[in-house]
Amino acid sequence: MAVTAQMVKELREKTGAGMMDCKKALVESDGNLEAAIDFLREKGLSSAAKKADRIAAEGTTFIQVEGNKAVLLEMNAETDFVSKNESFQHLVKTVASHLLATEPASVEEALPTIIEEGLTVENLISNAVAKIGEKITLRRFVIENKTDADAFGPYLHMGGRIGVLTVIEGSTDEQAAKDVAMHIAALNPSYISRDEVSAEEVEHERKILTEQALNEGKPENIVAKMVEGRLGKYFEEVCVLDQSFVKNPDQKVKTFVESTGGKLVSFTRYAVGEGIEKREDNFAEEVMNQVKGN
Repeated sequence: MAVTAQMVKELREKTGAGMMDCKKALVESDGNLEAAIDFLREKGLSSAAKKADRIAAEGTTFIQVEGNKAVLLEMNAETDFVSKNESFQHLVKTVASHLLATEPASVEEALPTIIEEGLTVENLISNAVAKIGEKITLRRFVIENKTDADAFGPYLHMGGRIGVLTVIEGSTDEQAAKDVAMHIAALNPSYISRDEVSAEEVEHERKILTEQALNEGKPENIVAKMVEGRLGKYFEEVCVLDQSFVKNPDQKVKTFVESTGGKLVSFTRYAVGEGIEKREDNFAEEVMNQVKGN
């Protein structure tokens, strides 16, 4: 019986096993779903199933640099304790090396690639889930390339709770690039410069600032001037080059970067778990429910 993508998808949803493991199980069981589930259970590959609905919002960011290539990734687990586990850390480093070697375009493209003999990235993560006992996911990554005339700025804050990777062109001052990365970790800007902020976003902000000024009772003839001044403050909040440098507040980041002879051309900042809705467990309520049940 021919194994279809839909059959593989259904088996993955039921077991939490890796894509290639599901395909193999279906081939071995001639397309019989229940037999494939048994096959995976016998092989210990469906152990991640009970963890499929858990929220992995802890974990770490990690940066690896090899010559003119660098990768920043975020790997998630369920608890901060596991993120410090030696096996988890080894997994992170192994995946980072693989990403640098293969340069996939996305997580979806990376997962089915062979990382070790007979194992895909997805298999390796599934095996780690079975060993460690928590849901683990490769959430995101970015790969950067540079020339010998440029510099990477890798910076990990609080043991990987925040990771930042910068690229400065035209300067080989790696410490300066790292200092900028440290600044970005602290202030969390959204853009490099004002040129990157869309006209729609600027207009939206201008409209809000105009309404604020009018609501403050400011005369209409000076509102426009006030708004432009406040827009400048807005750009300082969202554009790294407009910000006062954390290591020297009397100097703008743009001035600092230019003093190295280079130009900041890109940055990526990951904070572990940002944007993931964490489950809030009410311990007192849980205890009361247990008491009532006894």
